[in-house]
This record gives sequence, C-alpha cells and structure tokens, in this order.
Amino acid sequence: MDKELVNRLENEVKEYKAIQTEINKINQSRSSLLSQLGENEMVKKELELQKDGEVYKLVGPVLIKQDLAEANSHVAKRIDYISSELKRLEEIFFRLGKKV
Repeated sequence: MDKELVNRLENEVKEYKAIQTEINKINQSRSSLLSQLGENEMVKKELELQKDGEVYKLVGPVLIKQDLAEANSHVAKRIDYISSELKRLEEIFFRLGKKV
C-alpha cells in the first residue's frame, strides 16, 4: 500500500480513538450528573412535605438549622445547574457523534 494512504489511515484511527475516549468521559460525567439530579429531585420532594419549616443542613460534622425557603432555593438552583450541565454535555456528545 501507498505510504501516504497508510499514514492517512493511521491518523484517522488515532482521531477515532480520541473521539471515543472523549465520548466515554462524557458518558461518565452524564451518569454522575443524572444520579445527582435524581438525588436533588428527591430532596426537593422531601422539602415539599415539610410543614413546620425546620430543615437542617450538614456542614462538615455539624447539622445547622436552615430556613425552608432558603433550602428550597438552594435545591432549585442545584437542579437548574445540573440540568444545564446535562444539556451542555449532550450538545458536545452530538457534535462528537457527527465527527464519527
């Protein structure tokens, strides 16, 4: 075979492997974010069940009392952040899929 063709094929294989590695990293990150999203959605449901407004937050080895509205706000912000990160990863995933 022609040397130029062999070099071209080797470069294509290297590029393909690099894309596959990136896709695997994205899948791992996506899996982690999905589990975090599920946990935060469960916390949100638990907070909705609270009637008295007493919520405690774990900070290091100590539980600190936190206002219910503040806790709801923090959980909503985390859910928004995680959702936006998932969308960003999906966009990258589809761009890489087109390269393959």
